[in-house]
Amino acid sequence: MKIKLPYGRSHITLELEKLNSKIITSKKVDIIENLRAALINKLQNPAESPPLNKIAEKADEILVVIPDKTRAFPSKLILPEVLQTIKEANPNAKIKILIATGLHKPHTHKEIFEIVGKEIFRNYEVSSHNAEDPSTTVNLNRKTSYGTPVIVNGEVMKSDLVIGLGLIEPHFFAGYSGGRKTILPGVAGKEAIYMNHSYRMITHPNARYGFLSGNPVHEDMVEFMKMTKLDFIVNVTINGEKKVTGIFCGDPIKAHIQGAKFLNSYAKVQVMEKADIAIVTNGGYPLDRNLYQAVKGMATGEQVVKKGGVIVIVAECKEGLGGHEEFHDIFLKAKNPDDVDRIIRKMEPIKDQWEAQILARILKKATVIAVTDMNQSTLEDMLIKPASNIEEALQEARRIVGKNSPNIVVVPEGPYIIPES
Repeated sequence: MKIKLPYGRSHITLELEKLNSKIITSKKVDIIENLRAALINKLQNPAESPPLNKIAEKADEILVVIPDKTRAFPSKLILPEVLQTIKEANPNAKIKILIATGLHKPHTHKEIFEIVGKEIFRNYEVSSHNAEDPSTTVNLNRKTSYGTPVIVNGEVMKSDLVIGLGLIEPHFFAGYSGGRKTILPGVAGKEAIYMNHSYRMITHPNARYGFLSGNPVHEDMVEFMKMTKLDFIVNVTINGEKKVTGIFCGDPIKAHIQGAKFLNSYAKVQVMEKADIAIVTNGGYPLDRNLYQAVKGMATGEQVVKKGGVIVIVAECKEGLGGHEEFHDIFLKAKNPDDVDRIIRKMEPIKDQWEAQILARILKKATVIAVTDMNQSTLEDMLIKPASNIEEALQEARRIVGKNSPNIVVVPEGPYIIPES
């Protein structure tokens, strides 16, 4: 059988015998055919909130926070309608757009243009959050119950109305993206992100895909959001082809929970038996643009592979490390995954330690082989075995597990699904 694996903007074809092989995909779900009409309806009939036009009427300064370049959020489709709704309700409002980069690098003008399109780029003030620039953040001199200092982009606190646009998808330690993540880590200061993503938080057994209740990372994000400002969200869910399946507007908590429950209806998939070899992707472009993001796909593989098995990650990684040099540096100091843990515990906070911590956890369970376009020596630094193509990766995986007919599970959608045992 032939299986298409998303790879950048294209795909790689994998050929497997049906015997001992299984493909895990999300359940079929309808897409929203008339997106504009559905969005207008949701903006007018949000969850646990007045309509957007009503809450925008009396706001002088309005901040719209949008996802960064690594997310498959359809900004060019959603953002114009949100801005139009605001302008019609309040023509004199001063509107700013802020890209929620978290600790990712601030975007270039070209990258901002790609996200929002020509008209919005030319007619609105669009900036990129920089968590490491203290001149752009404010410290509210408060802490959450988890000890996270409430430091956030100053535009959030000076605005009369803050609207968060986002994508609700499975997240490998926050449970789901979207909602409260717009604020933390999206537009939070670096100290806040370090605490929320600390070794202790990431180690918690509920800091996993699909968990909200009892997940300290999520609960801390909610507390942080309540101590700052997020008034209204416009979140969407997508399918494996990145088509919009649902729109969830209104109260940042209630609308987000609605979206997560809807996502579960098709993204949660039962996996009855762990595999010797798990072949996963990072969902293609834009999530597979760098190795840092590709850990998410590996974490999906972690959920379906046996202890001592092999995870083959297929991700283009055209940007290599994607500017996450600290992620690489942690591994340069380590000889094995246990060393990575020791380094983080001894030296934290370290930028990007959470990604290194999760990769180390995955490597303790399984060997990781990567099919990418990036430098092979960098992969080896990260204790990942490079492969030139999928056939070579599969051959090496079979050698490692030492079986003539290993059980193979393929997850073409990668981190966009939630495997459950």
